[in-house]
Amino acid sequence: MSILHSIWLNEIRARRVRSGQGTIEGEQVLSFDGEYAAQTHVMAAQVIRRVDALPETQRETVFLAYVEGLSYREVAEVLQVPIGTVMSRLATARAKLAEYPPLQAVPNPSTTGERR
Repeated sequence: MSILHSIWLNEIRARRVRSGQGTIEGEQVLSFDGEYAAQTHVMAAQVIRRVDALPETQRETVFLAYVEGLSYREVAEVLQVPIGTVMSRLATARAKLAEYPPLQAVPNPSTTGERR
């Protein structure tokens, strides 16, 4: 779940920057790291596939809590279930997601010894 948490934190940071509450170094804004962007895209796709494999009730609970950033109480209100059910669904989803092997980055051809 740390990947989902990181994605959520990145979104919060981006919102702060867009609203003028955060700062960014000029060099970061003016440079583009294509490899980093590709790795992020690949890892995000892996997370999405894993979350999509969860049962619908767990998937929607994970989405509301970790992607939308709603509190457990807010999730319970949206789904019209007790807060204990929200906590149970999230715990079960985290356990299922933890069973997967670690996310895999795309190998960098320059570090694998291959020449092109």
